[in-house]
Amino acid sequence: MTRGADYSSQDDVALVSASKRGEMSAFEELVGRHRDKIYARALSMVRNEDEAVDLSQEAWVKAWQRLVQFQGDSSFLTWMTRITINLCLDHLRRQQRARTESLDQMDEESGGVERQMPLVEAKPEEQMDRLTLRRRIDSALGQLSHEHRTVLILHEFEGLEYKEVAKRMGCSIGTIMSRLFYARRKMAILLSELKKEGYV
Repeated sequence: MTRGADYSSQDDVALVSASKRGEMSAFEELVGRHRDKIYARALSMVRNEDEAVDLSQEAWVKAWQRLVQFQGDSSFLTWMTRITINLCLDHLRRQQRARTESLDQMDEESGGVERQMPLVEAKPEEQMDRLTLRRRIDSALGQLSHEHRTVLILHEFEGLEYKEVAKRMGCSIGTIMSRLFYARRKMAILLSELKKEGYV
């Protein structure tokens, strides 16, 4: 395998080819070469530095996972930028949906509801209430993105630690923590109605 230091003089086409062969050092060179541009694109769209870091990080993970799909019809940077833009658009759509919920409700109830959410149960004698609760929780989970739903299930329901979840999902612990925060917040909003109706 070529040493990582040798990659600095190669162009993107050669680096992509090496990366497709599984040479992580070549991909790391691509990351180092274009990281700032990808972060800048994410920041220009979401206008939040922390979110831009998470989204650009997620874009690189997706790029590595989907590298075999890159056919070279455009430059690698253009392809990466498309991935980043799509992630940002998905993120902004989720934010827009969340803004339709009551911010006051989120402030007042998210802390309590999100911590109770994995342990939510109806009383044993209330069979119908339990079934209603399960349907509502399943419905709320179904409204999360695949990434947020997966991290929530692995960490909260299966009890896996951050590092194990990160390993399974192929991304950093920081990304997992960020996804878990957003997933908990969204679930808190969706489940807040349960509290009003006496199911929580």
